[in-house]
Amino acid sequence: MIMVTGASGQLGSQILKQLSDRGVDAFGGSRTPAAGMRYLDLDLTESIDFSGVRTLVLVSAGYAEDDQVVDRHEAAVRAAVRDGVEHVVYTSVTTGGDHLGFALAHRATERMIQTSGMGWTILRNGLYAELFGALMSWRGEGLESPFGAGALAAVARDDLAEAAAIVASAPERHGAKIYDLVGPLIDAVAVAEHLGVRHRSIDLAEYRRRLLGDTALLPFQPSLLASIATAVRHGFLNGASSDLRNLLGRPLTDAVVIAGRAAAVSVPTR
Repeated sequence: MIMVTGASGQLGSQILKQLSDRGVDAFGGSRTPAAGMRYLDLDLTESIDFSGVRTLVLVSAGYAEDDQVVDRHEAAVRAAVRDGVEHVVYTSVTTGGDHLGFALAHRATERMIQTSGMGWTILRNGLYAELFGALMSWRGEGLESPFGAGALAAVARDDLAEAAAIVASAPERHGAKIYDLVGPLIDAVAVAEHLGVRHRSIDLAEYRRRLLGDTALLPFQPSLLASIATAVRHGFLNGASSDLRNLLGRPLTDAVVIAGRAAAVSVPTR
């Protein structure tokens, strides 16, 4: 049996759907479980139950400080070993993402999984095209961003979910492999042109000032978001790999279209 953690989230729920569409027996774990899911809170070790699970899809429990994320993942890995899980599929961050503010927790988790004694596959996911679009903002009649002329090997979230489902469905074919799941390069200008508007670049100092002034952000988030901006701007997230296309066996979803759709959601109303 396959279990997907974070199954109420955007990536986890889509992985679960992809498995279901393939007729593969799988269920989800979540802090807010829907019908057919198992309650799972990685901050509460007593809630972690992987009994009956042969393959665990460990969706990164990020969106916290590094120590908290690593503790969550360590609790999951220890429970997986205890409960006899045979293979862990972990959703990590792209190889080129070592400069990102959230990379350390991913690399630490990769290391603990690789030395756990279980079978493993690491999916180093590229940054979502949805995120790239959402990080652009509207000013007047156009888009602006801190990305400058930098390009990103962005990926549609649904493509990454499908890849995870393919690997989890036959983990023995993907044992001890690290896949770098990135797509063709896109940039902010291309997204703006897709929407028929102009793009204006802002410098990193201005971007950081806006982040620090955003009271909706948690304390760790401004530095995390700024790290994405500077990594894109200076060409650290533009690596190439055919791993995702090879896993899917089809062309990738157009990341410009996906990013444009995400950017368009925040267009100001008149």
